[in-house]
Amino acid sequence: MSEKRFGRFIDKLAGKSKKIVTGMKTEKDKQNPDSEEQVNKTQNENTENSAAETDDQTIPNDHRMPEVPTDTQSKVEEELSEMKDKYLRLYSEFDNFRRRTSKERLDLMKTANQEMMAALLPVVDDLERAKQATEKATEIDAVKEGLDLVFSKLGNVLQQKGLKAMEAIGQPFDAELHEAITQIPAGDDMKGKVVDEVEKGYYLNDKVIRHAKVVIGA
Repeated sequence: MSEKRFGRFIDKLAGKSKKIVTGMKTEKDKQNPDSEEQVNKTQNENTENSAAETDDQTIPNDHRMPEVPTDTQSKVEEELSEMKDKYLRLYSEFDNFRRRTSKERLDLMKTANQEMMAALLPVVDDLERAKQATEKATEIDAVKEGLDLVFSKLGNVLQQKGLKAMEAIGQPFDAELHEAITQIPAGDDMKGKVVDEVEKGYYLNDKVIRHAKVVIGA
């Protein structure tokens, strides 16, 4: 058999096989005409399910907005309104308290020395009487005695208000209590100690309000 005749034989055989397959497919479609439509529908459903699964995987469950019941939302809004009202009331009360305390502090600063001045007024009266007495006095001893009484009264009033004189002479020099004016030669016993006191120092309720000006032994 020649090559041409063999080629024709193969072509005919292929054509017959194609017709047989086509015929079988046509016969199958006739028996089940909805099969192709059903296959297409199944493929579409699979595609939609895959897309839905992809969306579910894309959006985590933790980030989805939960559905809040209407009653719960109303209750939350009511509680929020009450909290706002309480906050405004508290802020108003605090603002009033701040203004009141500020006014009281200013008033206290203005009248802080009122009690002290009232306690010193009798001493001032005694000084005025002592001054008038010295103008007519002929005896010095009587004047001295009167001044001593006034001075003692003044010291008692100041002591009652917490004022206390500082004892410095003979004490070791302390920079927190004393202010050194100068140094003078002194014996070994007074070296580094207060020899003389130029100006007294004072405490007010155990707090130094004036340092003593002293002379130190060298």
